[in-house]
Amino acid sequence: MTLPITALTAAICAIMLLATAIATVAARFRTQASFGDADDQGLISSSRSHGNLAEHAPLFVILIGLLEMANASHWPLTALAVLFLGARAAHIIGLHQPQGPGKPPKLRALGVVGTWIAYAAAIGWTLFLVVTVNG
Repeated sequence: MTLPITALTAAICAIMLLATAIATVAARFRTQASFGDADDQGLISSSRSHGNLAEHAPLFVILIGLLEMANASHWPLTALAVLFLGARAAHIIGLHQPQGPGKPPKLRALGVVGTWIAYAAAIGWTLFLVVTVNG
């Protein structure tokens, strides 16, 4: 396979998207809410974990693919993908944990920060290669 890190990252993101979609549909059946969130915390958590992953995964996978096509170093690129995937998993789990007033669950917060770090690193690395290779 030409882009193994990208392929594996995309496949794992797809598995997580499928799992969160199934959880959302199950919550919809449980609440009998065909639209909206029925003011149900379980449905809100399931729906947001799916939507948030769907918002973040595509662009990150594209950045990983561009870096891999530019022959970026294999192990740091793998570590970046693992960071992103771990952060997304933490975010999903964290959204389903009980939360106190005014404070998100720790795993959710960790997932957000990890996602932003992975994004920032992928963006910076991509821009660096654009400037140095094509500049």
